[in-house]
Amino acid sequence: MNFSLFDALVLLGSLGFFIYGMKVMSEGIQKAAGQRLRQILGAMTKNRFFGVLTGFFITSLVQSSSATTVMTVSFVNAGLLTLVQSAGVMMGANIGTTITAWIVSYFGFKFNIVAVSLPIIAAGLPMMLLGRPKMRSWGEFLVGFALLFMGLDALKHSVPDLKDNPEILGFLTQFADGGLLTSILFVFIGALVTIIVQSSSAAMALTLVMCHNGWIPFPVAAAMVLGENIGTTITAELASLVGNVHAKRSARIHSMFNIIGVTWMVLLLPFALDMISWFSESIMGNSSPYENSESIPFALSYFHTFFNLTNVLLLIWFVPHLVKVAIKSVPYKGDDDEESHLNFIGAGLMGTSELSILEAQKEVHKFGEISIRHIGMVKDLLTEKDKKKRKKLTKRIRKYEEISDRIEVEITEYLTKVASGRLSDKSSSLVRTMLSIINDLERVGDICYQMSIGIGRKHENKIWFTTEQRQQLLELFDLVEFAMNKMNENLEEEYDKIDLQDALKNEDAINIKRDEIRKDHFQRLENGEYDYQNGMIYNDLFSSMEKVGDHVINVNEAIAGKV
Repeated sequence: MNFSLFDALVLLGSLGFFIYGMKVMSEGIQKAAGQRLRQILGAMTKNRFFGVLTGFFITSLVQSSSATTVMTVSFVNAGLLTLVQSAGVMMGANIGTTITAWIVSYFGFKFNIVAVSLPIIAAGLPMMLLGRPKMRSWGEFLVGFALLFMGLDALKHSVPDLKDNPEILGFLTQFADGGLLTSILFVFIGALVTIIVQSSSAAMALTLVMCHNGWIPFPVAAAMVLGENIGTTITAELASLVGNVHAKRSARIHSMFNIIGVTWMVLLLPFALDMISWFSESIMGNSSPYENSESIPFALSYFHTFFNLTNVLLLIWFVPHLVKVAIKSVPYKGDDDEESHLNFIGAGLMGTSELSILEAQKEVHKFGEISIRHIGMVKDLLTEKDKKKRKKLTKRIRKYEEISDRIEVEITEYLTKVASGRLSDKSSSLVRTMLSIINDLERVGDICYQMSIGIGRKHENKIWFTTEQRQQLLELFDLVEFAMNKMNENLEEEYDKIDLQDALKNEDAINIKRDEIRKDHFQRLENGEYDYQNGMIYNDLFSSMEKVGDHVINVNEAIAGKV
């Protein structure tokens, strides 16, 4: 075989060219339609059937099932999607990824799109240089589209030609009718190729090129395509490694879905391929993929779509059972699995910065929920009389303070990485807003911890509040909790579109209550109704609650774009 090391490097470079073109195209379309995509992804929580449509649409648009599945695992980890809902999105992503095969087959092989690639770049480049951000994004999309097919053309020419290497045909012929074992072997090869290149789309393109050049026969190529469906699950599994138990279960559902589908299809592969061959010849007007290698890419596109559609239609009814198996296979290991962890964002979608903005917004909203729970624990600690329960609550408050610190650091690092990518002006502004918000939420965690220390010192020194003191503090806690709940509702809304009037009224109510408590406190202290130590701890608590209110209004103002 006349295939040197240099030829191998050319082949790898061509594959890299294709992947880079896909990346540029994907980023361009995400920036051009970023806000719309975020709105669509935010609606993923309806049901598993709606999730299938969402997963299909997003994956078709960004041309990356890995992006969709990793983000879905992230949402499950943050408690924003249930396992049942995530299953629907991942199933839809499987169908969406079949669009890649259709694009490559029809544009890359049927039409000579390479001939117009340079004119497309000529049209896209001026758009990239224009001042309007949206126009620049569409220009990036066009340039990426052209680069993708230039990479595909390079890939076609870098794969060995059978005319010059007839020994390859002799080697592969022995596998053409090898039956079930041969199919299983090439399923593993397809999975391995996908794991190595970390892109099922790139692996699919490579398979289509090899078919088109007559390097591998139709049955072998079909088995490799099935393997690529298994290989793509590795990305979601890797993303879940640093997530909680729910994220791991979500990734496991994705793996089971694909493995079950590949298993039944491998058993029925000869019948399925005969049906696809008939469909390709009789309905689509192509020649037989068994006889003409140039027809194989089209037949593979039909096969890939048929497999994923049929698998979804079959298994979507068994999603609750898949969830049960996932729960049993990934058991709960204690309190740590139920806590809110955000360290999964370290495996975030750095190649898809625009979509990562949505993930970050969801994380910030989750941070707000944690802050509300934190305040609630301090309120419970204030009224708890049982010593053991107080000790347990104090430990939880300390743990949540550590969680808040970790969340701030990890979201900051994540947003820094996202900001290093190519973002639209609006997304850059959102990053700055979120950095301001998480700083205020982290300070709320610090204040909660300091209040728990004060309450603990009160009990250690056997200092007791009067009924009036407790009542005044509880009323202030209620006002702060109400303001925080409204703040978190705003965190769910579209940034810079909220009305600050309610937030300002809540802030005024907290300040008025604080002033009322302070005035009453000084009068009672002068009258000797309680001692100085009591008064000092009491003063620290209501002053700290007012500081929490200040951070809440800071968050609301940041959401409204006033930072």
